[in-house]
Amino acid sequence: MQEPAVPRRGPSARLVDEIEEQLETAPVPQGDLKVLLINGPNLNLLGRRQPEIYGSMTLAQIEEQVRRRAVEMEVEVRCFQSNNEGEIIDFLQAEGPSATGVIINPGALTHYSLALRDALEAIDRPTIEVHISNIHQREEFRRRSVTGEMADAVIAGFGWQGYLIALEALFSVPVTRKRRQ
Repeated sequence: MQEPAVPRRGPSARLVDEIEEQLETAPVPQGDLKVLLINGPNLNLLGRRQPEIYGSMTLAQIEEQVRRRAVEMEVEVRCFQSNNEGEIIDFLQAEGPSATGVIINPGALTHYSLALRDALEAIDRPTIEVHISNIHQREEFRRRSVTGEMADAVIAGFGWQGYLIALEALFSVPVTRKRRQ
């Protein structure tokens, strides 16, 4: 069951509508494309943990929505979730070199994991960091993203739909991070 979208109000509504329109008309990528969809600690509890902040969708439901859109885009998605920083890094090192791009919600690792940051830098793939809540409206310690420094974009505050926005954006938004030559 899909969670209804929250109606947008205020001056930002027009901007969000314009972005959504651009994403809807973005060119569909061609070729063998593989996206890694990675979720960090405690995201396996989505749907049960603080639904007032993170919504009622479970991680499995979010992954299914991303897979459905990926099929339409002819993109393979490899989903991975771990509560263990080392397992996430191992997955990135094993799968990253053959991936077209990475969508990652590092959870709490966002704020302090230099090891994960370095792993994202090492695989050198287009990366979008996703946060269900707006981390900049939360506690002070949640406002810093060391992993976001290695992302080409950070999407925060769009709920579970941020994952879909990230999938679309991987193939339609120019890469902004300086890549190794």
